[in-house]
Amino acid sequence: MLRLLCVTAHPDDEAGGFGGSLLLYRDRGVETHVICLTPGQAATHRGNTRSDHELATARRREFAESCRILGVLRAEVLDYDDGALDRADFYSVTADLVRRIREIRPHVVMTFGPEGAITAHPDHSMAGLFTTLAFQWAARSNRFVEQLSDGLHTYRAQKLYYATAAFTLPDRQPVALAPASALIEISRYFDRKVEAFRAHKTQAPLFPVFENAVKQRGGHELFHLAASITLSKVEIETDLFAGVVDD
Repeated sequence: MLRLLCVTAHPDDEAGGFGGSLLLYRDRGVETHVICLTPGQAATHRGNTRSDHELATARRREFAESCRILGVLRAEVLDYDDGALDRADFYSVTADLVRRIREIRPHVVMTFGPEGAITAHPDHSMAGLFTTLAFQWAARSNRFVEQLSDGLHTYRAQKLYYATAAFTLPDRQPVALAPASALIEISRYFDRKVEAFRAHKTQAPLFPVFENAVKQRGGHELFHLAASITLSKVEIETDLFAGVVDD
């Protein structure tokens, strides 16, 4: 069975940046997984919660519900500090992601680019950097050797994609987005993608912003092919699994 791994920074990223593609590939029989690095406890919008701990607990529940709507097989929230991924220990976070890549054995990995996506959020940038290194190092026998003595094996994922877009948001920090090399048609999943985002009820003030961004994306989610084990020239793709070999 083909496997797809999505690595994000906050609960709600999975729906906002990747929801349509997660639904599409689930319907095609691909096993889908989402790893979120933080529980989002530093969010500006906090619902009725009274502490960071309460907010984190609520957002974990919302993430689980969103991933249920998106048909995700494995959805996991790690415990890194929201708003502080740029100060997290780079080696430790990368080790956590390498371990999960070696466990899940995804054929395709998708995450944010180092610019932080259209929001320019530093946590998005760091999620992309951690994932990029983990994508490369999971295949190497001289990286995180202690994991291999625990019974895991090296694993070489075949393609790495960054989410990108054909527009930017006003009144945000400047971003230089990666050019789109994959256009994934998700029109039929538009309503369910919105439903998944709306599962994040603590973030209700963001619903209009999100839905406006979804409309600007049209019926597509755009990605940039950042790495591939197959040496080739860049071509416009309509399938993230184009050229992938089932192991």
